[in-house]
Amino acid sequence: MILEKINSIEDIKKLSPESLALLAEEVRQRMVEVVSHNGGHLASSLGAVELIIALHFCLNTPRDKIIFDVGHQAYAHKILTGRNNRFNTLRQYQGLSGFPCREESEFDVFTSGHSSNAVSQALGLACARDMLPVQDYFRVVAVIGDGSLSGGLCFEGLNNVGHLKKDILVILNTNELSIAPNVGAISVYLNKIISLPIYNRFRGNLESFINSRVPKGGRIIKLANRFEEGLKGLFIPGMLFEELGFRYFGPLDGHNLNVLIPTLKNILSFKGPRFLHIITKKGKGYPPAEIDPVRFHGVGSFNIKDGSPVCPDQPARKSYTRVFSEKLVELAAKDKKIVSITAAMPEGTGLDKFRDLYPARFFDVGIAEAHAVCFAAGLAAGGFKPVVALYSTFLQRAYDQVIEEVCLQNLPVVLCVDRAGIVGEDGKTHQGGFDINFLRGLPNLTIMAPADEEDLKRMLELALSLDKPVAIRYPRSQVPVSQISKTKLEMGKPEVLREGRGLAIFALGSQVQAAIDAADILAKENIFPTIINARFVKPLDDRAFKAATKNCQLVLTVEDGIASGGFGSALAEILDVEVAKIGLPDQFIPHGKRELLLSLYGLDAQGIANRAKKELLKNG
Repeated sequence: MILEKINSIEDIKKLSPESLALLAEEVRQRMVEVVSHNGGHLASSLGAVELIIALHFCLNTPRDKIIFDVGHQAYAHKILTGRNNRFNTLRQYQGLSGFPCREESEFDVFTSGHSSNAVSQALGLACARDMLPVQDYFRVVAVIGDGSLSGGLCFEGLNNVGHLKKDILVILNTNELSIAPNVGAISVYLNKIISLPIYNRFRGNLESFINSRVPKGGRIIKLANRFEEGLKGLFIPGMLFEELGFRYFGPLDGHNLNVLIPTLKNILSFKGPRFLHIITKKGKGYPPAEIDPVRFHGVGSFNIKDGSPVCPDQPARKSYTRVFSEKLVELAAKDKKIVSITAAMPEGTGLDKFRDLYPARFFDVGIAEAHAVCFAAGLAAGGFKPVVALYSTFLQRAYDQVIEEVCLQNLPVVLCVDRAGIVGEDGKTHQGGFDINFLRGLPNLTIMAPADEEDLKRMLELALSLDKPVAIRYPRSQVPVSQISKTKLEMGKPEVLREGRGLAIFALGSQVQAAIDAADILAKENIFPTIINARFVKPLDDRAFKAATKNCQLVLTVEDGIASGGFGSALAEILDVEVAKIGLPDQFIPHGKRELLLSLYGLDAQGIANRAKKELLKNG
């Protein structure tokens, strides 16, 4: 086993080409073995194995910097940088993160789980490097996926790199089949020529000769430039990147170490902005992932033999995402003004069913959430009813557009905020704990959170009937077994589920069931709280919320978001009684199973019951 003997990056540099190829196979086996148990982002990481081996072979890491965009292609990087012995803890509580993590290793330059930021980060590092003494020089490489190019931030970074002309290598790792024909003997041959030092010395000498001997602005210079541009258009697929100020190389077969390593060595010896384009196969080396790379992009536990999912013992219940998907399709059948928008996540958000049934009214804008929301505003201004389905953590990238293009214009855009609250194993970069806080202060915006299936259906109906902005937040979890909500949904009003005395527990969204279960625990100790399904974060009907607490001297709020500035804070602003808040602390939430984290932060039934008793004791 070669992998077992890799204790440092220097061990990789000692391997022969044949041994490096075997190492790639063993790294893939290790990934499949661990992810089959723990779940994770498998297909992208399988496709990037040779690239990561080649980078560590050619660079002097961690002195030289590799920045991954996005981080879900970096499992091989983790395995090869001293973390193989802990790789079986991947995505487990207090185990390895599923993404590059600064706190975990000096090889991880940034904690990275979002997209399109690596080029800007790399440029910042390069500028900092160039302001330090010469002896502190290090190389900077940004590894981006083709999805990263759909984010505007990536192009902002590329534009600035070309302007500043810093020594940076950007590697574009694409795996779209439409690019595959570009991989072949001619492409490899051309790349060998343009990456050889002798060619580049000749090109540099020729440019110097022309610039020194031919008057600037002369006809010969103009003809030479036009001729060069024509040749680029014929032979260089990366014309766009050349025009942005990069030297473009590729495309290369990203699985051929015999091509990758010598090419990388040559390119790394150049100065200025460089752009290497490689083609890889998503899911490479594991047939089920090669056949179905979308499913294996982010996958749960599976059987290694055939890739089939490991099913839980209990029958699967509907998820909030599925309820949203089914209801939206039902409403869209009756109203042709309803359109849907997502940012590269049709399956994850449940919009794949809408896409299949109403393709003309479905828009996948790629990893471009800011554009998605701004685009939705345009559709709304044109008389349509856009539903934008985004994960909570990715909605953060569209905050300015939610304010300026939607709320300021008071346009009827419905934001369906999936994966709100604790999402679990994806960890700090993906937990959806901030959406209540950053949306609550926006004028014109209605914010709702459903307690169960019927609540979500009613909220979607209401949202599409209002001629104003609405956000509906719901978690990455299954809806409760039995129906909780029994009454009609009324704007800004809560629903009293159980009448009690002394203590009122206002629970938001997915925490309503936990509050009910907590009440059952408390009843055994003759404590009978009033249980209220808050339903709304904004607006809050003052009279209705105050009426719900008429027999109570203490209010406890429960929410799966950051407690500071969240729903509990909103309630405290309108009630005349003391409000104690249960929510997430003011920190980034680590990775771990959702149920474990809810328990850790006191958001399960026992935690709510314990906090209720503590507050009652404190208040006599």
